Amino acid sequence: MSPPVRRGRSGARGGPRAGRVAGGAPPSPAREVAARVLERVEADLSFADSVLEAELTARRLEARDAALATELVYGALRWQRYLDWILAPHSRRRLESLDPRVRVVLRMTAYQIAFLERVPAFAAVNDAVTLAPPTPGVGAFVNAVLRSFARRGAREREPAPPRNPSDALAVRCSFPTWIVERWITRYGREDAESLMRAMNERPPLTLRANRLRITRDALGRRLAEEDGLEWRPTRLAPEGVVVGHGGAPGEWRTFAGGSFAVQDEASMLIARLLAPDPGSTVADVCAAPGTKTTHLAELMDNRGRILAFDRESGRLARVEEAAARLGISIIDTHEGPVEALAPSFRAACDGVLVDAPCSNLGVLRRNPEVKWRRRPSDLALASRRQSEILDAAATMVRPGGRLVYATCSLEPEENEEVARAFLAANTDFTPDPPEEFPLPLDADGWLRCLPHRHGTDGFSAVRFRRA
Repeated sequence: MSPPVRRGRSGARGGPRAGRVAGGAPPSPAREVAARVLERVEADLSFADSVLEAELTARRLEARDAALATELVYGALRWQRYLDWILAPHSRRRLESLDPRVRVVLRMTAYQIAFLERVPAFAAVNDAVTLAPPTPGVGAFVNAVLRSFARRGAREREPAPPRNPSDALAVRCSFPTWIVERWITRYGREDAESLMRAMNERPPLTLRANRLRITRDALGRRLAEEDGLEWRPTRLAPEGVVVGHGGAPGEWRTFAGGSFAVQDEASMLIARLLAPDPGSTVADVCAAPGTKTTHLAELMDNRGRILAFDRESGRLARVEEAAARLGISIIDTHEGPVEALAPSFRAACDGVLVDAPCSNLGVLRRNPEVKWRRRPSDLALASRRQSEILDAAATMVRPGGRLVYATCSLEPEENEEVARAFLAANTDFTPDPPEEFPLPLDADGWLRCLPHRHGTDGFSAVRFRRA
């Protein structure tokens, strides 16, 4: 089996320089930030995107350092199992027994040596020693492990793979074995491997043009002229553009003016599946942070009414902030669970969107830490909660109205099984697939976006109509 990515030249032969100690010199700000973020993710179960954003905002790194910190965080998380496997022969102690800070520093440095050809191995190792805890002997241990790792070459002498074929594939693709086995059963080994490798790729930066203010082509021209960014139109979503990474989108001039929202192309298709009419009444019952809510409002030409529900006031504030920036005035926010709020809006909506909380196993490109936290039992728990939300939301749909159920998961327990149970208990609803759609639906009327086939995040969605 071929290695996951090309080995960097800087990690091929570390030589004597690979273990040179920096003599107390401060580490690079990019590596310092990355280590802090990875430690929070490891020790506190924080989410990488929010912690990284907070760190980058507080530190105000130069664009180059911010890009390297981001690469190190997500690279180390995506390839965590693979990195542990290739590091293991160089450590006399089991990696899982180490202090979290030591573990993340080893992984982060191994990622640089093995994957990033422009990063000198000696510089990565020097900073790793500086970033290690000051406990006596720890710096020497980190130095010895990484010197050995760099000297032998990260992939010139890989350990023998596990004998179990699923374990071997899981190590190579850096996934938990239980997910590998599920996806092999569902897609076949070749497709499952392609899916995992796509999940480990850097996702594109995709923007949704705010059609209330600008066309897609005009947005692209402004991004090029004002922010110096390359762009191209998305293949499936008619309002989407893919742009080259050029710093934080929130700092671009086009962002402050409300010309776009950051949104993956698959996510853009969900509001289009509901297809709300201008002037209608629509509900988004799991609305925060408001990305799909504001898209619904744009499709409605900012005419009508959108009920936006969320359990937390702080999250609803993000919906209101997004609406204000985009110039949207028809969103009416309500704090609380849908089960408590739905009775006040019984049969009041022409369309209802249930973008249900789920395992997030379809968006591992963006949230790679999730795959190391999920367990098979989580799917059943998520399924029960999804069914409760869907049943409550259905009471808000008027006769003849539409209901869309969507998740950023590919797992049947969170999709087909929830829909099957819903239809059995709500016989006045039937599947209602659109006759035409940017991405052809499957035979059962489901929208399925797959990273390795469509270049998008993984999403599943289906539309029902009430009799």
